[in-house]
Amino acid sequence: MSTAALRVRFERRPVVVVMGVSGSGKSTIGAALAQQLGVPFLDGDNFHPEANVTKMSQGISLTDDDRWPWLEALGKAMRKKAEQSGGVIAACSALKCIYRDKLSGHIELPMVYALLDGERDTLFKRMNARRDHYMPASLLESQLADLERPRPDEPVLTVSIEQDVDSIVDELMTVLGTLSN
Repeated sequence: MSTAALRVRFERRPVVVVMGVSGSGKSTIGAALAQQLGVPFLDGDNFHPEANVTKMSQGISLTDDDRWPWLEALGKAMRKKAEQSGGVIAACSALKCIYRDKLSGHIELPMVYALLDGERDTLFKRMNARRDHYMPASLLESQLADLERPRPDEPVLTVSIEQDVDSIVDELMTVLGTLSN
């Protein structure tokens, strides 16, 4: 966990982006965390323009230019939900530092990122087991290559995915509880 994350104080309830490469469990953990906190959950996959979904389903990696409108739409939706309900949890890969900077700039609220970190083999197995997702396992390598580890000044909590969902959520809830006013 970064020391920057420990300095974040939420205005009302937590604003969190659950991040990581495909197969890390962002949607599962994000939804469970949102339920525990009683805040809305937004799945970043639902904010991709159709062109992005088409590219990914064809095994084509997205470019930075492909991602800017997606990050803007998700960031604005997060801000709106947080203003309405006091907090929000979203799932978003947020692989590069610049993506996290852009997303944070659109949200404009105190927030943290929760990086779901895991071994390549675990991620690959999870991706291959999915049957209802457009992201093929063949894109895992490009995602891992794009993943920029958080800078020390970024408010990022890092959690291992090599444990069950309840344990991950409990770990995040413990830390998030210390960040509330």
